[in-house]
This record gives sequence, C-alpha cells and structure tokens, in this order.
Amino acid sequence: MEISKAEQASAAAAASQAGTQELMGAEILVKSLEAEGVKQLWGYPGGAVLYIYDALYKQNGIEHVLVRHEQAAVHAADGYARATGDVGVALVTSGPGLTNAVTGIATAYTDSIPLVVISGQTSTAAIGTDAFQECDTVGITRPIVKHNFLVKDVRDLALTMKKAFHVARTGRPGPVVVDIPKDVSFKKAPYSGYPQSVEMRSYNPAKKGHSGQIRKALQLLLSAKRPYIYTGGGVLLGNACQELRTLVDMLGYPVTHTLMGLGAYPASDRKFLGMLGMHGTIEANNAMQNCDVLLAVGARFDDRVVGNPKHFMSVERKIIHIDIDPSSISKRVKVDVPIVGDVKDVLTELIAMIKEATTRPDEGALAQWWSQIEAWRSRDCLQFDRSKKDVIKPQAVVETLWNMTKGEDVYITSDVGQHQMWAAQFYRFDEPRRWINSGGLGTMGVGLPYAMGIKLAKPQAEVFCITGEGSIQMNIQELATCRQYNTPVIICALNNRFLGMVRQWQEIEYSGRYSSSYMDSLPDFVKLAEAYGHAGILVEDPAKVEWALQEARRIAREENKCVFLDFRTDPTENVFPMVQAGKGITEMLLGPDDL
Repeated sequence: MEISKAEQASAAAAASQAGTQELMGAEILVKSLEAEGVKQLWGYPGGAVLYIYDALYKQNGIEHVLVRHEQAAVHAADGYARATGDVGVALVTSGPGLTNAVTGIATAYTDSIPLVVISGQTSTAAIGTDAFQECDTVGITRPIVKHNFLVKDVRDLALTMKKAFHVARTGRPGPVVVDIPKDVSFKKAPYSGYPQSVEMRSYNPAKKGHSGQIRKALQLLLSAKRPYIYTGGGVLLGNACQELRTLVDMLGYPVTHTLMGLGAYPASDRKFLGMLGMHGTIEANNAMQNCDVLLAVGARFDDRVVGNPKHFMSVERKIIHIDIDPSSISKRVKVDVPIVGDVKDVLTELIAMIKEATTRPDEGALAQWWSQIEAWRSRDCLQFDRSKKDVIKPQAVVETLWNMTKGEDVYITSDVGQHQMWAAQFYRFDEPRRWINSGGLGTMGVGLPYAMGIKLAKPQAEVFCITGEGSIQMNIQELATCRQYNTPVIICALNNRFLGMVRQWQEIEYSGRYSSSYMDSLPDFVKLAEAYGHAGILVEDPAKVEWALQEARRIAREENKCVFLDFRTDPTENVFPMVQAGKGITEMLLGPDDL
C-alpha cells in the first residue's frame, strides 16, 4: 500500500520530535561549543553568565580556564588561535567584564585572528534601562569585530553560534562577539541538534582568484629584472606557507616578511632577506624600494612597513597584490594587478601556471639583482657591540636562546617594545605559527597570556615569553593562572629599567627628554615569581646568560613551574636599523653614529 504525503510528513515530524530535547539556553550554548570542537575556553564568571557556568560545571568535554583578568582571557584565546589555527573562545560577563575584554578583541581584530567572544548581558527586558552591569556591547565592539550578535530569543542561539564560528574562521578571519542576555541563558527551547551548515546571504567571501589576473601576474613575474616577494600574516592565516615556499624555490626570487609573517619562509635560507619595515634589514628595505616587480601576498602595506607612501611610490615598479580582503588592496599603495581570493588557492594556481609556462626568469638579470642584494647584505646591519663584558646586551639574550633551541619544538611570544623587535630580528624562525605577538595594535601585556594559551594547547612544546619589565606588569597576575592549570612557560624579561621603545624615541626625536619613561620602584621579580609558586632567576652577568636559560628549561621541565628570568640589560641600547616616522624605508638610521 502506498504511503500518503500526509503520513510521510507525520512520520518525519515524529522522528524529528524524538530527537528533540527541551534545553536551557546555557545548555544549548555548551552543546554548540562541543559541536564546534572547542576543547578549551578562557573566562571569568559574573552574575550575567552564571547559568552558562552552571552548564559548564555539568559537562566534562570542555576545559574552562579561570584567568585573573578578562583581558587575559581574550589574549589567551587569541594566542591559542594563532598557534593552532583553530578558533579561540573566551567567556566574559556583562558590563566591566566585556569592557575589560575590549583590548583583547581589538588586538585580535587588527591581526585578523579568529575568535568567538561570548559575553553576558542583563536580561532582555532590562536592556536600555541602565541596569546593573549593563553596557551597550554591540555598540562598543562594533568597530573592533568582524561581526557581533545580540541573541534575544533562545531559539536562535544554536544558529547564531554556527554563524559566529563561520564568520570568525572564513574569509579574512577575525573576532566575533555573541552577547547573551541572562534570561536567554536560562529559558528553555526545543533543541534538535546543532546546524550542519549555514548560509548567510550578506556574507560570501571570495575564495578563488580571477584566473585572468593570475595570468597577468605570471607574465609580470617571469619578465621581471628585479623581482621581490613580500608576504605578511595572511600567508600564515591562510595556511599557505608550503605554497609560498614552493613558489620562492621554483623562481629563486628574494623574499621578505612583515613582523606578522615571520616563519612563512625559513629564515635560515639565503633567499630570505630578513624582516622589512621600520626595524627591518638594509637588504630587505632596499630591495623593497628598488625592485621592478613586487608580489605582495597577504600583507597590508601599512605604515610600519612602507614608511612614507609618497617616498615608496616615487620609484616606478609593478605591484601584484593577493589578499582575501578586497578592502586591503590599494588602501595605502596603488597596485597594478589586484587579485582577491584565498592566498592558498591563488598561489596553487600561480604555481601550476609557472610549471606550464615556456618562459623562464631572466637568469642574467636575476644574477645581477642578487649581486646587488648581497652587497646590501654585506653591511651586516644587525651587528651590535659584543666587546662589553660587564653588561648584558639584549640582542645577545635572544641570539643565545635561538642557538640553544633552533630546530626544536619551541614557541616564542613577545610583548611590545624594543624586546619585541630584538626577538623578531635575532630569533630566526624557520617554521610558521611559532612567533606570536601583537603586530597591528601593538598591545603591551599580551606576552604572558599568549604563552599561557599556547602551552595549554601544546603541552609538549617549550614556550618562551620575551618581554620587558613594563609589559610584563600589565598582566603579571596570570602567573596565578599558570600555576593553577600547569602551564610552565619561561619568561625572559629584558629588564633595562626603562620603557625602552618610548625612551629610544625620546632620545632620537625629543632631545633626550625622558618624560615618564623611567621605571622607578620596580618589584623584585624573583620574589614575585616565587610568591606565585614559581621560580625566578636574576641574571646580571653576561657570562651567566646561557646557564640561566638552560636552568630555566630544566626547572620548567622537571619541576613544572614557570621561570621568571630577570635579565638586567644595557639601558642605553637602541633597536637598529630604524626608520623614523614620516621617512622612506631606505632612509634608515643604522646605529648610534647616525643619530
């Protein structure tokens, strides 16, 4: 007997009902996170999120990490995302919980890091009444997120979470905020499972690049006399490092990275010219200025890279720019061949075209170009005074760490300032996602939370936080979190008793007027580390640098403690080369003699 359509519909409805549960919003949220494969989230409880915390208490699949400040929660989730490529998740309460998280959200936004930040909110009926711990989360975060959601109906929660993760990880990645009122977290709704897919009419990022544009790029690249490949964080975010390495090795062209792109191509390879920009090498900056064809991949031509755009564009060159975000193309520098698409897909297509092409690069012109580059490189612009035996040079600390750990499973985080630049210059990253720092926003205080987030995700790896005595004090309370969750990281504080980069600018630009850059009344960092249940070592003798680093590694490994290495470094040392604000990238100060 044939089954009628009505009977089929009834059977389908019954089957659907069988798989449907009545769940609280908080429970739906936890199931959504489990469905997205979330293993850790970082957060801090408060009144508006207590139902969510109760739901977390009743499950075992997700580890909640209790930080000591909401800013650190977002930074830790951010560090986790940078090191793993997965979406980082943070949970904060309403009002001050959310406003404390804003710096972390903005940091992730400027560096295009995929995050989902869940914030509590006052009950829906009280929104707009200046209720206790109420703030306009959507309004406050709008300029610093890829997207945000205010969930007003518990029935929309699962789909909203699906959308949030989808938006965070696709296209140009970025943070997404999901604001959940307290009543939404405790009201019940039918739940029949997490959505398998999502369609958003207004959001459909391009993936495949235009083949005609890629062909134009190919012609320019193969006809170039002085080619150059310039890459940024987009190569790492797009998991295109292998494609980049294949391209560079096929063509034999020189390559440089931004601060955010380090590790995309091995720093130990001669084709890598070092980092470019404000504190870039002579060879990297001069090649950038003097090339005739520039291939930019996943980079932004920002002010720290090209300096004065007028100076940069005063030289004729053809520019090819590959980026998934069309708004990044021709934003500061006009380009000749724009290619909007996923960098991995575009580079794969470009490599295939090169293999098929009959034309090959001009070997004679390329040899001349390399000869010029080697002449610039011979200046050895990263040299520093090694003759002083009575004071620790900060560059030597980083160099020693690099020599000690190269080739091992090591992650380096940094804060922001002179120590960040020395880490970028002297630690030669051969692998991607090993250098974790705040590039776009330049946020002090990120180093320790980053390290904490990475160590939780990669417990077998060694994690070093290279920081300064100014930056470390912005989130030093997270030493307590490290103790609680067994994340033994090694903190290398290059302690010069100054806000070093501020002091450097004041020396060069403000005639040595050191206004509020001297760090008076510093704590005893060794005792402070010990007070948190960790170990500390004061290092004042340059001959003890290597021993101290080895001892710190032993303590972290054998005693499962963080180690705070307080390196008392030369307070007069500056970062060179340096391009002053408003100058062109070839107008570099190379050392104290240029001041």
